[in-house]
Amino acid sequence: MDIINDFGRGLLGVVSMLAICYVFSRNRRAIDWRLVGVGMTFQIVFAILVLKVPFVNSFFDWLAGGFTSILQFASAGAEFMFGGLVTDMDSFGYIFAFQVLPTIVFFSALTSILYYLGILQKVVYGLAWALSKSMGLSGPESLAAAANVFIGQTEAPLVVKPYLENMTRSEIMCLMTGGMATIAGGVFAAYIGYLGGDDPVQQTFFAKHLLTASLISAPAAIVAAKMLVPEENKKDLDSQLKMSGNRAHNILDAISAGTTDGLKLAVNVGVMLLVFTALIALCNQFLMSTVGQIGGLNEWVAESTSGKFEGFNLTYILGVIFAPFAWLLGTPSEDVLLVGQLLGQKTAINEFVAYAELDNIRKAGMSLSPKSLIIATYALCGFANFASIGIQIGGIGAIAPGQRKTLTELGILALLGGTIASFLTAAIAGVLI
Repeated sequence: MDIINDFGRGLLGVVSMLAICYVFSRNRRAIDWRLVGVGMTFQIVFAILVLKVPFVNSFFDWLAGGFTSILQFASAGAEFMFGGLVTDMDSFGYIFAFQVLPTIVFFSALTSILYYLGILQKVVYGLAWALSKSMGLSGPESLAAAANVFIGQTEAPLVVKPYLENMTRSEIMCLMTGGMATIAGGVFAAYIGYLGGDDPVQQTFFAKHLLTASLISAPAAIVAAKMLVPEENKKDLDSQLKMSGNRAHNILDAISAGTTDGLKLAVNVGVMLLVFTALIALCNQFLMSTVGQIGGLNEWVAESTSGKFEGFNLTYILGVIFAPFAWLLGTPSEDVLLVGQLLGQKTAINEFVAYAELDNIRKAGMSLSPKSLIIATYALCGFANFASIGIQIGGIGAIAPGQRKTLTELGILALLGGTIASFLTAAIAGVLI
């Protein structure tokens, strides 16, 4: 009965997400339903292979173990710099600044090395070829969609830099949505360390699911983008699969450039978390001490949620707003408010704040069910938030000034598409796990 229930809710979630794309589509008549069918099939089959087929599952376990081992190398560098702050867990506990942020710097440098050696390009090209042949995409948007799986939303456009100025609105939408729906290598490593703590088993667990989430969100992002802004100029599509991008002069230059980029990202993530965590605490306290005092609203919220929320605050409001989406994704009823809160924080602020709150929820003893934890992990895995609109307009607009107007016009739609893609991935994972 539970299996039928899970399947029914998951199917309802998938249909609901596609229906939202249809409602907000700029040209419903131009939607390529074959592409939608192929994209959803691609996503579902890949998810089944990774999560249910033993030898594929074992391969991804091995791959996740490799990422966990890489984190140990990052820890060696962090230990050299910070000593006991990294290794003495009994005295200091798990400190984000010294045990997570260094992994961003190391992973950024490692990615730069892989790009210099040409390894990353081959992986990206292979995935781009598969997307192009199976879904009928143009060469540039296939490359961009594949690159978004491995590198950031501002770095991926560099792969198709020569094509940007001549890309159609639909291709630009596909590029933007792909950036919103997936994550970059640097923060991927940070998520593993953050969610898994200092437990290698937990790190491997989250590494596998985060990797799976980013991979299967790529076809979901294409589906969402092509429904919201369908291609109307198919005869003009460029089928080339030629990558571009700045390549380092030598391996030392690659290490240097990657390290510098990683440092900028790590500092940005650190100060962003500091500021937004403080602002959320401020908003929570303000709402609880003003509106929450009216008619015992704080007490009612705390009692009705069995103590999961302190009172009427921002996190509770976000939970209520996004609870229906959490339910559609298959979240067990007892956890819909908490997962809804996480979805709201991810959309309104960013995924790092949401993952931080997920960690806080676990530490506070308000344990989510295993199913809710998996759904939250998949649904939060992406850059779809309001700040990313500005990042994409600034980043892509700088290298393709002629597309700035299109970028500003498609910003909100790309946010919607990226969110829908992550939700589709989470709904499918919720059925399979």
